[in-house]
Amino acid sequence: MEFEGLEIVRMELKYCERCGGLWMRTWGTEDVYCPTCAVQMSDLPEVRRRRTPLLLVNDRVEIKSQCEEWSAFFGEGGNA
Repeated sequence: MEFEGLEIVRMELKYCERCGGLWMRTWGTEDVYCPTCAVQMSDLPEVRRRRTPLLLVNDRVEIKSQCEEWSAFFGEGGNA
């Protein structure tokens, strides 16, 4: 067998996030739609992702202390 002049391309199995079909994409790419759905989805505007507010370590402590205050008011759950 001769492999001279051939290029090896790594592929990975991926499901389409629109139709659910299986397809092969080039390894390491971020494509989420199969080629058929990618054409149909290209007509739609891009999804804007919401910015997630970041919590600082001090904020977490404050939130935890507030939850402890409310737990005394509400008591234990699950006692029907």
